[in-house]
Amino acid sequence: MTDLDAVVDELYALAPEDFTAARDEHVRNARRSGDRALAARIAGLRRPSLAAWAGNLLVREHADEVAALLGLGEALRRAHRDLDGAQLRALGRQQRALVEALGQQAARLAADAGRPLAEAALDEVRGTLHAALADAGAARAWATGRLVRPLSGTVDFEQAVGGAAPGEVDGTGAGDTVVPLRSRPHDAAKRRRRLDEARRHAERAHNEALARDADLAAARTALDAAAARLDELTEAVRRAEEDRRRGGADHERALRRVADAEESARAAAGQADAAAARVGELTAQLAEPGSGG
Repeated sequence: MTDLDAVVDELYALAPEDFTAARDEHVRNARRSGDRALAARIAGLRRPSLAAWAGNLLVREHADEVAALLGLGEALRRAHRDLDGAQLRALGRQQRALVEALGQQAARLAADAGRPLAEAALDEVRGTLHAALADAGAARAWATGRLVRPLSGTVDFEQAVGGAAPGEVDGTGAGDTVVPLRSRPHDAAKRRRRLDEARRHAERAHNEALARDADLAAARTALDAAAARLDELTEAVRRAEEDRRRGGADHERALRRVADAEESARAAAGQADAAAARVGELTAQLAEPGSGG
């Protein structure tokens, strides 16, 4: 495998949003090593669409199912050439089931990678599968695992593959048999690196989850304490309000008692004045001559 092949395989195994930065880093490395031709080839690689990336995932992660679809495509094309109606009907049923199964598998792979497919993107994946069944060139393009865009009957298959050499996917000098992308020696090391990275990510996520659980427990404890304190304050306010109401009533009663006492005092003072006047009258009468005193 040439250096370019290794770079292309690595790049088209990446998620679309990671593609450009990784490609540009490879371009810089090639330039630093003095291989300007390689740098130019790498710089010309195009970022895959989400649907193309999902189709590449199928090729890379499910080689057996891909081989089954490619074999079915060869059988369908032979049946078309032979005008074998019975065989076409039987293969057609297999085609529908296999396309739907692989489409759902692509959706699961994309979702597991954190990039779920919208229905439009999933339809493009299905379109790629149908194209691979119908045309050997499309099958060869898909089997590279390097699609830049999804396939259809109107797509130039060679232009749809990143880093394709002339004649690699257009059928030049090739028969109808298509061999899917298989594991290569460097793929195992990449898978191990990805597995190690995934494990580290899972460990970090686990630790973060534990920390969040601890924070949540502390927050719940604080909330319970705040709720208890609020209940205490609410009860204190209720008691204070009750005391205020009782104090207001006592105040009103005291004011009424004072008013009553003042009224009684005024009445008593009037009675005392009247009594004093009467005493004065009687005293005067007794002091008059001939009063018999």
